[in-house]
Amino acid sequence: MHNERIIIAGFGGQGILTMGQLLAQAALDEGRQVTWLPSYGPAMRGGTANCNVIVDDAPIASPVVHGDATSVLIMNVPSMKFVADLVPGGFALINTSMVNTRVERTDVRAFYVPATELAVAAGDLKTTNLVMLGAFTEMTHCVGSASVLHALEAKLGGAKAHLMDANRRAFALGAEAIAAQEGAAHRPTEPSVPR
Repeated sequence: MHNERIIIAGFGGQGILTMGQLLAQAALDEGRQVTWLPSYGPAMRGGTANCNVIVDDAPIASPVVHGDATSVLIMNVPSMKFVADLVPGGFALINTSMVNTRVERTDVRAFYVPATELAVAAGDLKTTNLVMLGAFTEMTHCVGSASVLHALEAKLGGAKAHLMDANRRAFALGAEAIAAQEGAAHRPTEPSVPR
């Protein structure tokens, strides 16, 4: 296990905050230190939304990730600005269904996943966030896939249990999309994060 300083960004209605909550819960369930800090605009759907998630083995001094992100998950074009917050060696995960821009930095590793198309293939457009979460989990291994899916099952509860199958398929398709990209499954070295 290693430490991650994550920015997840997009717009309201894409499940940005839910992705952060699921990562945070999975990390807690694994006994890790974790913070989750949401930020969103006044519009419930369509406004800006992002969250910072920190997963660490040591106590976390601040929940803010700014200029020291080890990973960013980008769900729309305006969120590409967060690539600037990556440390050298960090990972950028881009939803190419919504973003046709490429990462220009050469000191970070960028991975591109057609998350919306994969969500449709999984059976539900609303699982786009789970495609990205599956890709992220496979990319970084900062939390276990089983822990994320357990957190999702707990979040959905009995009333929405029927949604688990499509969400599991979406999560698996995201993981497969990353596994197919050379060098994505493991970091060659830990990114340099000041403590």
